[in-house]
Amino acid sequence: MTINNFSIEYDAINSRNTFTNGDTINGRIIVEVSKETKISSLIFRAQGKANVCWSEHHGQNQHRVYWSDEKYYDIKHHILREARQDGTEVIGKGRHVFPFSFPIPDRKIPSSFKASIGKIVHKLKAELKQPMKLTKKAKSHFTFVSKADMDFPGLMDPQYGCKDKSVSLFGSGNTSMDVHTKRMGYKQGEDLQVTVQITNRSSRSVKPKFTLYVKTSFFAQGRRRVSTNDILKDKCEAVASSGEETVTKVITIPRELPPSILNCSIIKLEYRLKVQLDIKYAPDPEIKLPIVVLPACEAPAMTQAPAPAAYGFEAFGNSAQKPWSTTPGQQAAPHPMDPPPPYGACALYPSYPNPGKY
Repeated sequence: MTINNFSIEYDAINSRNTFTNGDTINGRIIVEVSKETKISSLIFRAQGKANVCWSEHHGQNQHRVYWSDEKYYDIKHHILREARQDGTEVIGKGRHVFPFSFPIPDRKIPSSFKASIGKIVHKLKAELKQPMKLTKKAKSHFTFVSKADMDFPGLMDPQYGCKDKSVSLFGSGNTSMDVHTKRMGYKQGEDLQVTVQITNRSSRSVKPKFTLYVKTSFFAQGRRRVSTNDILKDKCEAVASSGEETVTKVITIPRELPPSILNCSIIKLEYRLKVQLDIKYAPDPEIKLPIVVLPACEAPAMTQAPAPAAYGFEAFGNSAQKPWSTTPGQQAAPHPMDPPPPYGACALYPSYPNPGKY
């Protein structure tokens, strides 16, 4: 085999090996050949896209597949151009390193995400074409975390809900609760303080319970698939019959929790805080408040961090990427190397409108 190695690598810029809007990814395409080799072209590509796909059974022997996708950017750049009259370029025996520099578009793009029926991927690709041979391809995914959208409606506004409940089975009277949080948006690792005012005029004691859960939604061809998973649960002491009490609970947003995804039209990752009053032998009244998880800022560093844990769904990305080799390689002639394309010349795709309320 003439080509012994064909791969693409990139350099981490922080301990979690993540990137965000406006960051520049520096890396290299590596071509190792055992002898002098003709190459028609060497192409660098960067892509960001989302897709969902699932199947449903409708009645006997009726099976239908629902799918949808959308693109955010697709950038193509010729690194090695045709230079000879026969339409090829020749590289000598050994290891050749072709550096690249890719600026991530500084616009609203959804974060990396992966689940069984949908994903949002950001990747770097390389394509090597040779005369009369199949195209060789290499790729490397990178974890993209979108900047916090501080213009999201109601992000910094206080949240409030109230609920009244009559107790009639094996008891009498009624209960009520008023739930308050300071705002909707919280960074990873930040404390969420929730205040519950409980009035218990029933013949039974009630116990406040708290659940932080994630709601994942997928949209395709007018259909929707939804799943929910609990992340954290907690509770407080019971409020006795004919009593009133104000309860304050502090819930720490897990630092490893993926940020909310609210800017993709076919995949939504949303969080809710559910507050319940546990009443024996009666349906529990509950209030749900929206929570937006924002990415925590991180200063650039070159140490490695463990991969994020999965809270009821697949974690995305690979934060345990091996450091790249700094061994110098044989460089190709300078004339085939073009500068990276400017952001304004990239093929970008417009934002898609969100689906209707649900």
